[in-house]
Amino acid sequence: MIIGGLEKLSLLDYPDHIAAIIFTQGCNFRCHFCYNPMLVLPHMGEDEKNKKEKGFSPLCSRDLFLFLRERFGRLDGVVITGGEPTLHPDLPDFIKKIKDIGYDVKLDTNGTNPEMLERLLKLKLVDYIAMDLKAPFSKYEKVVGVKVSCDNLQKSVKIIISSRIPHEFRTTLVPGLINEADIISMADIIKGANNWYLQAFKSDTSLVDKNYQGKSAFSVQEMRNLAEIGKKIAGVCSLRE
Repeated sequence: MIIGGLEKLSLLDYPDHIAAIIFTQGCNFRCHFCYNPMLVLPHMGEDEKNKKEKGFSPLCSRDLFLFLRERFGRLDGVVITGGEPTLHPDLPDFIKKIKDIGYDVKLDTNGTNPEMLERLLKLKLVDYIAMDLKAPFSKYEKVVGVKVSCDNLQKSVKIIISSRIPHEFRTTLVPGLINEADIISMADIIKGANNWYLQAFKSDTSLVDKNYQGKSAFSVQEMRNLAEIGKKIAGVCSLRE
């Protein structure tokens, strides 16, 4: 497992949990609006000062597990995010070590590896799954910047919804990439989901695509309107403000 960083405390990322966040390095997407370029594209290599300002504190695996054992009881959850964690073939073994300490585990994924999701669920290694739904399938490649198997994405959506474990889907609202028609299409994809959150686009930081830095985001009212549209179709949709 290539660990890109650690956020030692979060009250927001894992519902009803006090959690640490482990960032894995490497991603198979190149989303224009991604604000973790040092994880997606390590060669962009921000220096240590910039990493610390963003909340990253890189650790070797040994030190990471020492930290988790020492904090057990004060923390009750671990979020594994990226990058894209399911790219790492040793992810099941890595999570098992975390579970063996006693933690609940939340996994963030882009949904491109349904086989890994099935394996993790079969082994009962995850307690909560969050999948980013980037766009309607018809324009996914435009948003993520690479070729993608929409069949795999659809499989992951079905696996997650039918998993019977708590889950959510998330969509970042970027003007010029996502519009009302897209929300309608995505809402149809995830009918039956536990939760669907719309997130604001952040452009005041380093992004994978520098052309998106400094661009305007949707207003809160525009986002609320889109959430209402999504909720009418999917049954769930709200803002993560």
